[in-house]
Amino acid sequence: MQNLKHSIPSKIVLIGASTGGPGQIEKIINALPELKNTSIVIAQHMVVGFMASFAKRLQENHLNPISVAQDNTYLENANVYVCCGATTVSKNSSGFIFSKKDSPVNAFNPDINILFNSFVVFAKEVEILSVILTGIGHDGVEACKTLGLNGSSCITESEGSAIVDGMPSRARKEVQNIKVLDISEIVESIKEFCT
Repeated sequence: MQNLKHSIPSKIVLIGASTGGPGQIEKIINALPELKNTSIVIAQHMVVGFMASFAKRLQENHLNPISVAQDNTYLENANVYVCCGATTVSKNSSGFIFSKKDSPVNAFNPDINILFNSFVVFAKEVEILSVILTGIGHDGVEACKTLGLNGSSCITESEGSAIVDGMPSRARKEVQNIKVLDISEIVESIKEFCT
């Protein structure tokens, strides 16, 4: 009989970004080692039609599997996922599973707050690092506050590093104990977290 259990990572990196984010995310992904016990979940504001090509571009010359998170698929260990719409993660007897719907709250694709908030209930069993990169507005900030209050580590970009300092600025002001780093330091922090 086939084993229906799916591999659960012991660490998860959540990355949220908007305007200016694709280039910053590429720097992070291109610097990653081969993942062993960590998965990466990315929420980059982008038109739905470009998500697949963005994931494909990230996959070029990269060791770790990178894909767009689909509805009712499992979050596997040592994988990288790009999310759309109102994507959330829940857990059943087989592992972590993605649910994907159109975002009912706002026009963000994906909705960073909805995605990040779905991980809060797992913050005690999985080590979580949340990262807010460049972007307009404040999407993801509320969820980072909640993750931080539940024991997760949070990082955001410095003013000088962020291409657009909306989301990072709000995160710096509102998220307790958030680390403020430039993009090269963020890359190194994520690499260190993954090992």
